[in-house]
Amino acid sequence: MNYQALIREVPDFPKPGILFYDITTLLKDAAAFRALTDDLTARYQDARIDKVVGIESRGFIFGGVLAGRLGAGFVPVRKPGKLPADCFEVKYSLEYGSNTLAIHRDAIGSGERVLIVDDLLATGGTAEATISLVRQLGGDVVGLDFLVELKGLKGREKLAGYPVHSTILYS
Repeated sequence: MNYQALIREVPDFPKPGILFYDITTLLKDAAAFRALTDDLTARYQDARIDKVVGIESRGFIFGGVLAGRLGAGFVPVRKPGKLPADCFEVKYSLEYGSNTLAIHRDAIGSGERVLIVDDLLATGGTAEATISLVRQLGGDVVGLDFLVELKGLKGREKLAGYPVHSTILYS
């Protein structure tokens, strides 16, 4: 299926000069959403994933579905103040500013096999910060999966040493 054809491009969002890839147009297409989640499930079916970490917020969509299909737990990585229990936090840079991410301290056990999922790989800062959080908890990051990768921003370089899969590549 041509998933890229189902993604809307929105110029100057969230600020001037940024081209936003809106995945809601893909998500609303039931056949495309089912096919995408089937593809992801097939990719990781034999990877013995213990936890799927979804990055706020669109990573929750794919991460939750994938965790359920793989028989794995789902762990949300969120912005500060959104998780109710004791958390680890990490500050990171992204293509248009900086942010902080948090994870519950008891979300991942030592040695658990973790797949990190998000909708977009741009500069790699968010994914790199999430790897740091998972490693603080003793998790073993066995892969990262993104719906869209913006190759020109070279985010994959920050993730060297980890298997990275992106369904759609933009130059």
